[in-house]
Amino acid sequence: MNLEPRVEEVSPGVFAYVQPDGSWWINNTGFLAGRRGVIGIDACATERRTRAYREAIASVTDRPVTTLINTHQHGDHTFGNYLFPEATIVGHQGVRDHILAEGIPGYLGVWSADVEWGDLEAVPPFLTYTDQITVYSDDLRCEVRHFGRPAHTAYDSVVWIPSREVLFSGDLVFNGGTPFVLMGSVSGALETLETLKELGARTIVPGHGDVCGPEVIDRVQDYLRFVLAAAERGRAAGLAPLELARELDLGEYGELTDPERIVGNLHRAYADLSGGSDGGEVDLAAAVLDMVAYNGGRPLRCLA
Repeated sequence: MNLEPRVEEVSPGVFAYVQPDGSWWINNTGFLAGRRGVIGIDACATERRTRAYREAIASVTDRPVTTLINTHQHGDHTFGNYLFPEATIVGHQGVRDHILAEGIPGYLGVWSADVEWGDLEAVPPFLTYTDQITVYSDDLRCEVRHFGRPAHTAYDSVVWIPSREVLFSGDLVFNGGTPFVLMGSVSGALETLETLKELGARTIVPGHGDVCGPEVIDRVQDYLRFVLAAAERGRAAGLAPLELARELDLGEYGELTDPERIVGNLHRAYADLSGGSDGGEVDLAAAVLDMVAYNGGRPLRCLA
């Protein structure tokens, strides 16, 4: 498999920056190249990867990056914000609050020790919204929308380009990787994905994995329904999420990258079923340590 990032023009002047293999911390970004400047959609996890992303933009246009949109707060989409000092960084108010509160988190050692994160600096959005904001690349309208409920996280946004039927979904959509809702909600994600379908996108740039069509939304929903049904059975049997995960036959979902996410997703599903579907707190440290335990006690695979 070729693991080199690539630029794909998904519509005239609209580019996806796809980073294989899309597993832990290897996200997709994108950009719109206008006459006056570039609108970037998300940064990358490491200094090296974000600098490569900037070089990819420069290979397409000599215009400056004037705007950088964060689809949510996770570090694979925001750690590289600091390498866009010339840009107005746009994000949900909750994304700003989260980055200011957490900074560069201390749990990075859970992943493979040979990851070179670089000289990271936490930089939050400084233009914020609570439901949506509209940006323009020349005359091309781009709607940045938050759907009002937790899903992948509590603050997910998408970038929707209605005239081109192109959607940058952030991590609401994974293509080929295990969806992850530990910091959001299983039921909220299912509802949000139904809303995404209503947009009518023909081309989706997912948060991880190859550019795809709307059929991938159905596959993500099928996985989340599998998680929710398993959690209902597990709770009824008195099993902890890790115990249930170890007994669970993932079937076709075992072929997705990062299958240990089933444990974190079950932690979240248990909380949903206990009345926490509003994105309430889960013991994140316990969930992450359970994923490591499910992985045989080894650090989680990361190629970033």
